Amino acid sequence: MNIKTDLFTIETLSKLENPGLLILSMNKVGKSNVMTVGWALIGTFWRTPVFMIAVRPTRYTHKFIEESKEFTANVPTDDMGKIVETCGTVSGRKTDKIKECKLALKKAKKIKTPTIKQCKIPYQCQVIHKLEINPKQVPQTSNKSSTQTPTTTLFTSEKS
Repeated sequence: MNIKTDLFTIETLSKLENPGLLILSMNKVGKSNVMTVGWALIGTFWRTPVFMIAVRPTRYTHKFIEESKEFTANVPTDDMGKIVETCGTVSGRKTDKIKECKLALKKAKKIKTPTIKQCKIPYQCQVIHKLEINPKQVPQTSNKSSTQTPTTTLFTSEKS
């Protein structure tokens, strides 16, 4: 890892915690959707730089990632709070959030799914593994009831 990578990781983790990252996905016919995610991991797995996100199967984005096997993770700038909020509370099934939020898309260098031009750090991610996580199988680590949390898919992707 170099100093630039370290700074990108620090900034990404900071934004992940608050307000969240913008995940852009594209389905098999080329339609894009954006959602906010607060559940993600960055690291190295199998000696490969990876970006992992957790997406519930009920989310519109889940279907897009399943179809394309890729997504971009976009780190918002400080002035994008309202956009991040909208993308996390409005469904892409009924609303074109990219249009509503006036997001400009930029062609990615390594994958078909574009990045968001207004975001300062884009990660291009190709899914290399996925895992269905059933909360009933996860040991409880807090007072929250894990049986109320729906099953989630953890998409592990090679990042660039």
